[in-house]
Amino acid sequence: MSLRPSSEDETRAVFDKLAKFLGVHLKLLLSRTDIPHVLRLHRERVYYVSELVLRKASNIARERLASLGTCVGKFTHARKFHLAITALDVLAPYAVGKVWLKPSAEMSFLYGNHVLKAGVGKVTEGMAGGDGVVVHTMGGLPLGFGLTARPGAEWRKAAPTDIVVLNQADVGGYLRDEASSPASAL
Repeated sequence: MSLRPSSEDETRAVFDKLAKFLGVHLKLLLSRTDIPHVLRLHRERVYYVSELVLRKASNIARERLASLGTCVGKFTHARKFHLAITALDVLAPYAVGKVWLKPSAEMSFLYGNHVLKAGVGKVTEGMAGGDGVVVHTMGGLPLGFGLTARPGAEWRKAAPTDIVVLNQADVGGYLRDEASSPASAL
């Protein structure tokens, strides 16, 4: 399949997923004033790419093009859209919901575990259950993203061992995938 703009259904699926994390800032993602960016589909993966790079890539044969820009996510065989961890650099600056982890909870999150209330240092106010959040260190470094397990107003009443953020992807996932791949046994 060639590099192409996504169909109406594909665009809706991508924007619905991105809207969970970006909310009203979704418009800012594609209407950047410094360098215009677009979303393009190539081999079932959605890429966030600048128009300048897209024009230069038009000189490359579609069959030889491996990737282009930042991979935001991919479509499954069932045509559902899943965000990839590579989308973190795109999501982090524009995210509406953010959670900052205490240093003691960072490693647990990077090992793929959900975030417990005891590990939360700060949180943006006004989140509903199921909202997308970007998870940061207390120093502001983005570690991954997930969905809120309960509304933000209920977090204060939650027990310290209650799950408040469901881990969808984290930067430690790349290392876990590499360790379990057959090539790592060589």
